[in-house]
Amino acid sequence: MSDNDGAHVGERPLLPRPVLLPDLAAARLLGPAEVVEASRQRLLLGWKAMRDYQLARRPDRPYPPVVPLLEAAYAEPRLRVLHPFTSHHSLNLSSCTEYPYLVQVPPVDPLPDGRFRIRGPRSAAVIGWADTAEEAVARVVARIPPGLGPAVTRAEA
Repeated sequence: MSDNDGAHVGERPLLPRPVLLPDLAAARLLGPAEVVEASRQRLLLGWKAMRDYQLARRPDRPYPPVVPLLEAAYAEPRLRVLHPFTSHHSLNLSSCTEYPYLVQVPPVDPLPDGRFRIRGPRSAAVIGWADTAEEAVARVVARIPPGLGPAVTRAEA
């Protein structure tokens, strides 16, 4: 039996899908800084929606703190200019806005227990742990190579 919104009676309704704006294709026409900003907004909206969905469907199951990590990374000016992407919950920051990405700063893995694991760039080796997203971001900033500037397109790299 269904009600008028398509959900089965007795089940929790599904959360609406987020609108993932802005358009990355349009941002690419404007330049790498716009691609970085568009990617950041898309990641944040997408991860917030996934977190909210998980919390609605399985409130008893911990969800990795990806959203606080994305927010902390964006609050840091030296990371804000790098192209963000995630892989298996891990936050990666590239100095190139196109694939193949060029990751020169440590990726951060948000863990279900609320902590963060910092790994070496292009490596699985653990180089540190943090209890908060801000602490994880500070550890990443401390390892930014000298002269690493804003992300560029592959053609400019």
